[in-house]
Amino acid sequence: MGSLEGRVALITGAARGQGRSHAVRLAEEGADIIALDICHDIATMDYPNASAEDLDQTVKLVEAAGRRIIARQADVRDAAAVKAVSDEGFEVFGRLDIALSNAGIVRLGAVDEDTEVALWQDIIETNLTGAFHVVRAVVPRMIAGGRGGVVVLTGSTAGVRPIGGFRAGALAYTASKFGLVGICKQMAEALAEHSIRVNAVHPTGVASGMTMNDAMAALQAEAIAGGDNTISAMRNALPVDILQPSDISDAVAFLVSDQAKYITGVSLPVDAGFSVR
Repeated sequence: MGSLEGRVALITGAARGQGRSHAVRLAEEGADIIALDICHDIATMDYPNASAEDLDQTVKLVEAAGRRIIARQADVRDAAAVKAVSDEGFEVFGRLDIALSNAGIVRLGAVDEDTEVALWQDIIETNLTGAFHVVRAVVPRMIAGGRGGVVVLTGSTAGVRPIGGFRAGALAYTASKFGLVGICKQMAEALAEHSIRVNAVHPTGVASGMTMNDAMAALQAEAIAGGDNTISAMRNALPVDILQPSDISDAVAFLVSDQAKYITGVSLPVDAGFSVR
């Protein structure tokens, strides 16, 4: 029997990368899953989002782990859509114990002046406001259930120290991730009386659709050639260039387990020493 047997976890950005990895790992630990992902591209981004087929693959992997899953296409920027998926999952499974606000986007390259405001809004609304939509949908269910609960927000090393640069995308990404730290701290204090724990994980670079794409490859090539861009100073202290989604899932699985029952309000770097350089 897994450590999360009988519990239900809602996960955003679940179609690929860290979100899919978290869904499978928590399913292996016994949790049923409510998964959602936008599954279409955002115009201001310079890389493709996950597809409906990616979300279908997450379903297959969770079911292969022996657990049930509800998977829906929904944009975390849409509060009503997030609540609808959460409500549907609750009606089917009868409880909601864990919420992983994982959906996030970034664009570090240059954009024209006419795109900057829209880019800022898309990043803030996805990474920060999206997290608010998630907690707004799930926390009342956790309180009503009377069993406590766990919320984990996916931050970034950009929420530990600024990633640098004056480009709109970098500024928005850093602002969104620092904002999640504030949400984490305030919610942890406010919800402690209900035995609801709130923590944040801060990964360094993780192999996913966000990092493994043509736009990021171009920035990396520019940095290697001696160019001064947002990622030119991004290096881990430990001798590893990039982490795997499962590395972050290890931390998440611990934070949502009873082994971490007295850990709340914590910002946990999973960053190979990136933030101590």
